[in-house]
Amino acid sequence: MNSVTPQEVLAFWLDEVGPKGWYAGGEELDQKVRDRFRTAWDEAVDGAYGLWLTYPSGTLAYIILTDQFPRNMFREDPRAFQLDPNARAAAKVAIGRDWDMKIDGEPRQFFYLPLMHSENQVDQDRAVRLFQAKLPESKDNLLHAKAHREIIRRYGRFPYRNNALSRTSSPAEKSFMEDGGYRVLVEEMKASS
Repeated sequence: MNSVTPQEVLAFWLDEVGPKGWYAGGEELDQKVRDRFRTAWDEAVDGAYGLWLTYPSGTLAYIILTDQFPRNMFREDPRAFQLDPNARAAAKVAIGRDWDMKIDGEPRQFFYLPLMHSENQVDQDRAVRLFQAKLPESKDNLLHAKAHREIIRRYGRFPYRNNALSRTSSPAEKSFMEDGGYRVLVEEMKASS
């Protein structure tokens, strides 16, 4: 028996948290996500929620559960990235079926974020193209997609995940992080555009 429905996931993330809260972070939101969806995430690890992947809004809820929620529940913990392959696979199938285009406005971005979170250059290039073609009004998302892609171009992975994943940082990665990391890169890209 699944502990949540797709509607509960979408109501919480799209309506209750909403665009202003999606990237704000903070312990209060993280705890709310843990309290309400940790059991569902555990169930997804065990293979639950496959039926959600049979229609657009269900797939959107699945991607949020497996890609967005773990980043709130498990900061600085490898579990934050554990279901990334699941979210990425779900996103790729949905995009291939044009299900992303069945979701209007800002929520559509969640179909593309699993690609943006990938440490694979092909996925990164695709994420940038998707934001350009399918969410052109979202200049901020496109900027962040390009920044993620640039990091993968430079390092082949996201250096800010190294501690959580027990990876040794290269001297170049250490320098990147010490010089402000992602935040500074985004500011530089914003200034040069």
